[in-house]
Amino acid sequence: MLYCCGITDKGAVCDHNEDAFLIGKTVTMDGGTESSEKAPVIAAVADGVAGEASGEVASKMALELLAAIKPSPKIDYEERILDIHYTLQKYGSKHNTANMQTTLCALAVEEDGRALMINVGDSRMYLYRGGKARQLSRDQSLVQMLYEQGHITPEERLGHAQKNVIFPVLGNQMEDPMPQISVIEGGLVHGDIILICSDGLSDSLTLGEIEDSLAEPKRLPKRLADMAERAITNGSNDNVTVVGITYLKDD
Repeated sequence: MLYCCGITDKGAVCDHNEDAFLIGKTVTMDGGTESSEKAPVIAAVADGVAGEASGEVASKMALELLAAIKPSPKIDYEERILDIHYTLQKYGSKHNTANMQTTLCALAVEEDGRALMINVGDSRMYLYRGGKARQLSRDQSLVQMLYEQGHITPEERLGHAQKNVIFPVLGNQMEDPMPQISVIEGGLVHGDIILICSDGLSDSLTLGEIEDSLAEPKRLPKRLADMAERAITNGSNDNVTVVGITYLKDD
């Protein structure tokens, strides 16, 4: 059994929300929700690309299409994610929103418990275990590439002027994205928390602040709400969305 909860907020600066999140079959674009889900199940965050046409349409549509996938070893996840990309491309062209785009970061848990991370763009997934969090996804961004090549330091990466330059994401008209898909080794164990968030949160909280929030002796929805509020207080200039998933032993 998986306990899932999430919250999305337009933040202190934006006039509307281009983020959305998915838990099971339900897409949420405002406020929060929580539920218990049995595998197979998908949970995800999508962040409509700022400055592009109809980002909120792209994020919602991507998650609705993702919700139709039933996680299974028989699924070609890369093919299905690219199908979502092509659908967004066609919709954008047909409705004169030719460059509507969205990131996507998702956890897919199959019936036998195998868990996979799916990522396109710079939304993030973390695994919190034993009081420590580690990033499972890899930012598909210019700043991440510069960091990996040794051109900038970890500190420079946080406030870099080009931190919003990301590689092709879902709906891009010029180039197909390259989905990052990997199995979470060992799956999820009792007490683990998977955290999925938009960059409105991860750009405004350090890893230590994320760990501190998750360590609080509060219900998970309250910890996520506190985390989102902390990101906004720290000066986040974007929408803020975060989803938490924890594995519970079946009775």
